[in-house]
Amino acid sequence: MKKSLTNKEWMKHWFTKELLKTAAIFAGALILIIIFLNVITRHNSEFEVPDFSGMNIEQAKEIADDASLKLEVTDSVFLPKMTRGTIFRQNPRVGSLVKKNRRILLTINSLQPKKVAMPSVIGFSLRQAKAELVAKQLHVGRLYYVPDMATNNVLSQRINGSYIAPGIMVETESEIDLELGMSSEGERTNIPDLKGLPITTAKDLLIDNSLNIGKIKYDESVKNYSDSISGFVISQNPVSDSKASHPLGSFVELTVSVDKVKIESLRTKEE
Repeated sequence: MKKSLTNKEWMKHWFTKELLKTAAIFAGALILIIIFLNVITRHNSEFEVPDFSGMNIEQAKEIADDASLKLEVTDSVFLPKMTRGTIFRQNPRVGSLVKKNRRILLTINSLQPKKVAMPSVIGFSLRQAKAELVAKQLHVGRLYYVPDMATNNVLSQRINGSYIAPGIMVETESEIDLELGMSSEGERTNIPDLKGLPITTAKDLLIDNSLNIGKIKYDESVKNYSDSISGFVISQNPVSDSKASHPLGSFVELTVSVDKVKIESLRTKEE
């Protein structure tokens, strides 16, 4: 025969049962809350942002609709080497993990290019001509050297192989080729070390050293036009050598990458 519980024992037994019951209810509620939050926040339902670069808005919208993403054009640029009206840049970047209905901000290449009056840089030094062109949103293209009494004195200006007179309207971001003098002394120049530099900086350095940009190669990490103009130099040919000089106007080939591991590796070696 079971013994009757004393008052004290009964209270202890009742308290334990109530405590366990409360804990079970709390645990159940916590599980329901976690499940609810997972549904609301779509936990573990993130997916990679597709690459919209080079597409027009209609093409990009089809892909965005399939992925339940929203597109918004927030800016435009003008890049003459890129098809008009196509997507140049996106944010978040390609491969970023996002949830359903995320807005993707787009920068497109303008349909209507801005134009400027071609300045006259004849008689300027190479450095002065470069500054004048940049002020007009133009760029120095190829450097042609011909015999003249003054080295790096601009003798003529061209666009797409043809001479261009001052005042002619040209599209911004165009490249202006320069015909430059080189004295009979046959000056030479050194090739700078370009590894690890942004491609835009490397191009500026080559021009400043009276050199031409040769063939540009892109590694497998460069997927689109945006990558090609925002990448970094990972190798060059010829290499930089303080003991070796080269004729003015020599060409330097570059290899460009956006691979962060390769770029960081170059910086580590330099340190």
